[in-house]
Amino acid sequence: MISRRNWCKQATLLAIGSIVAPALQGRGISKHPTIGVQSYSLRDRSLDEAIDAMSNLGVNTCELWAGHIEPLEYRWQRGLSAEQLRENQQQLSKWRASLHMDTIRSIKQKFQQAGIRILAYNANFKDNSSDFEIDLGFRIADQLGTDTINTSATVRVMDRLDRFAQQYRMRVGMHNHANINDPNEFATPESFAKGMAGKSSYIGINLDAGHFTAAGFDPLAYLEKYHQHIFSIHLKDRKKDEGIRTPFGEGDTPLAEMLTLIRDNQWPIPAFIEYEYNGADTLVELRRCLDYCRNALMAVQG
Repeated sequence: MISRRNWCKQATLLAIGSIVAPALQGRGISKHPTIGVQSYSLRDRSLDEAIDAMSNLGVNTCELWAGHIEPLEYRWQRGLSAEQLRENQQQLSKWRASLHMDTIRSIKQKFQQAGIRILAYNANFKDNSSDFEIDLGFRIADQLGTDTINTSATVRVMDRLDRFAQQYRMRVGMHNHANINDPNEFATPESFAKGMAGKSSYIGINLDAGHFTAAGFDPLAYLEKYHQHIFSIHLKDRKKDEGIRTPFGEGDTPLAEMLTLIRDNQWPIPAFIEYEYNGADTLVELRRCLDYCRNALMAVQG
């Protein structure tokens, strides 16, 4: 395995790659890992603008964030007061109750016209999510043409999610954060194990490499051991010990090594860039992230 320091030295000698790894065909094996974008990375713009941005970047696969389907004015965002959050949630509930699937099919068509495949839909479910809200998330994913939902859920809600997953024959990837103090949150290997215990094979993991690192765990070792349960990964770089989010290659997350491991084993695990650190222009930073991933795979040829 190449060391982080040696990889950085080699990568500086390489030209910037110009092609994003091709999408997996029918979840089959691809020579290179599928590298796409979590559309939350483009939360500073509308759905149409996000699609244009992905096309501009040459990205042909994505994980579609629910915030790009739901009304902009009701989106979750940091800094809102409890009252604002409550009001937005009430308005969002009304919108969901009146949502027609024709709207979702038209969104799918926009992605198809842009040549971008939606490999996963990102919808979050908590203990207080109603059966209607859970079912709606699965119906949206189904109409988008994907077989996977990635979710920042809770351990307790997974029994309910598994029932819907089996009904829709749709995979659910549990997304982790770094809150290791709440046993109902996904953050540790133990929480993932609890989330999958007694569940069907439709329940698996959407491993956030950066958060896993910040929580004090080794995402590379976890990927190697549990890859059969990992449906996708989120690429972000963070420092250990609840450290900050950083540009790719400046934190403690072994992103290059993870991508190389996926490639060398030809595991059908797509990787989605989730841009969250404080950068300059979103497109500039996403291109920087993409270039890092390309160079990582060029530095150690399979």
